Amino acid sequence: MGSGHGHSPAAGHAGATHRWRLRLAFVLVSVFFVVELVAGVVSGSLALLSDAGHMAADVVALGAALVATRIATRPDASGRRTFGSYRAEVFASGLAVLLMLAVAAYIVVEAVGRFGAAPQVATGAMLVVGGLGLAVNLVALALLRGGAAESLNVKGAYLEVVADTVGSVGVIVAGVLVAATGDSVWDTAVALAIAVFVAIRAVLLGREVLSVLGQHAPAGIHPDEAEAALREVPDVVDVHDLHLWTLTSGMHVATAHLVCSAAADPGTVLDGAGRTLRERFGIDHATLQVEPRGTRSCIETTW
Repeated sequence: MGSGHGHSPAAGHAGATHRWRLRLAFVLVSVFFVVELVAGVVSGSLALLSDAGHMAADVVALGAALVATRIATRPDASGRRTFGSYRAEVFASGLAVLLMLAVAAYIVVEAVGRFGAAPQVATGAMLVVGGLGLAVNLVALALLRGGAAESLNVKGAYLEVVADTVGSVGVIVAGVLVAATGDSVWDTAVALAIAVFVAIRAVLLGREVLSVLGQHAPAGIHPDEAEAALREVPDVVDVHDLHLWTLTSGMHVATAHLVCSAAADPGTVLDGAGRTLRERFGIDHATLQVEPRGTRSCIETTW
């Protein structure tokens, strides 16, 4: 008994709100990527090249995130996207995961190929570029941190930059160790450590992306708790066909059938149930069907 309607773009949703953060971070990271790539080739440092490769993934991930926030707020001219295009942000986060895993794999392959060899590494360039990269990444982190808790899309970009910040620290550490010992194996070892860190962050983000795409209940909301809360609404005697999922970051959705006493006022029940979901679970969009007890108005599906 919820009213049917389409989902118009919400300019105030989490991804759109923080688009300016993504835009500034994209410009910063893109410019420095070129600097680090050239320095990595000239210096012969695998740690520097691996960090440049990861920064390239940052550029693509940030660009995809920007495009996704634009798509998510674009009006639907076809009339077929009844939930809008908000999931574009989740797909962008998935792309960030794939890029992070690809960079990690590349670093491992290159590092294994270097064992037993003794390439010459220009530590001066490593230290200078590593320091500049750390400064750029810290600025990007400050920009993205404010939106990472609200948007999975921004969080994907934020974790990319977190991993790259660790990479910049690794480049500096590798430069110091190679300069102090004269052994380039430290460059390879630090590159491998960066690869492991990047892979771990990618897996953690990937689990969140799969949870959204799999339409699992939103994090922090257990279906049993939501069902129990709906049963507490006056005149509700039973609840079934309850479904909870996340459309995109900060946009949780629920559907449920509420069985009520014969004397119940449907409007009052709907108001109470909607308020319960909104205030206790942060679910702003709920489609609820009210059914008088003892009727067979609900024909349940086989799934």
